[in-house]
Amino acid sequence: MRHFLTLKDFTKEEILEIIALGLEIKKSLKAGKFNKELENKTLAMIFEKSSTRTRVSFETGMFQLGGHALFLSNRDIHLGRGEPVKDTARVISRMCDMVMIRTYAHSMIEEFAKYSKVPVINGLTDSYHPVQLLADYMTMVEYGVHENAVVAYVGDGNNMTHSWLFLAAKLGFELRVATPKGYEVDSDVLREAMEMAKLSGAVIRVCNDPKEAVKGATIVTTDTWASMGQEDEKEQRVKDFAGFMVNDLMMCLAQKDAKFLHCLPAYRGQEVSEEVLESHADIVFGEAENRLHAQKGLMVWLDKQRG
Repeated sequence: MRHFLTLKDFTKEEILEIIALGLEIKKSLKAGKFNKELENKTLAMIFEKSSTRTRVSFETGMFQLGGHALFLSNRDIHLGRGEPVKDTARVISRMCDMVMIRTYAHSMIEEFAKYSKVPVINGLTDSYHPVQLLADYMTMVEYGVHENAVVAYVGDGNNMTHSWLFLAAKLGFELRVATPKGYEVDSDVLREAMEMAKLSGAVIRVCNDPKEAVKGATIVTTDTWASMGQEDEKEQRVKDFAGFMVNDLMMCLAQKDAKFLHCLPAYRGQEVSEEVLESHADIVFGEAENRLHAQKGLMVWLDKQRG
């Protein structure tokens, strides 16, 4: 049995296998064929953080695979209201076949997985967002921009940045991260990614100049400047992130046919301009759709590991 908590726990071959499986399932769906690989299986979805894409993609994905998804907010269960995480894990994993958790502290999902009898999927924590990166790389494969990729991440050193670091380190492409001073990536995560990069041949660079990161890039990506739980910091962050908006001038520094990715929701006029988002709308919203297909591939893959 395997859990999906971070990308660092998976080999390059396993990551590519999951993405290939997702693409295969997507192709079948577009042809009007519903593959019922998870027929009569149940996914428990625990949301301590709300989300549009995460809920819709996992719930729809389970339905299309022949299974059923249960939405459980922190108002619906005792988790966080007196019952220890390990007890909730022991109970739910005896009733369901898989668990997806979207929460704040990464330590919570690690503890849940420790006591779970079924695969646990990280739908997002404050530290990592690995399912989003599966969708991002799937999109890169579909658009044929995964070979010799040079990815520039511009913005906050957050869970998305950490996941990009691990994806690059595992798959061996070049990643440049530009963050404002004081918003750099976690030093331990960076150190770990750098060690993994030595094995894969990945090139990882970090700086505080977005123009330096974007110059010659084939992929430019960003994220909201103030994530959920950081609303009180929003005004200060807007000031601190001045010059980090991905606009037409910044995209001109990248390669001529460079693609733009965004995990959404996007705040136009802050981390990305209206013009850039709309000119790349096809790939950005295709990327959003691929959350559905990548996660279906992941769930089927995890189910197969149980035997």
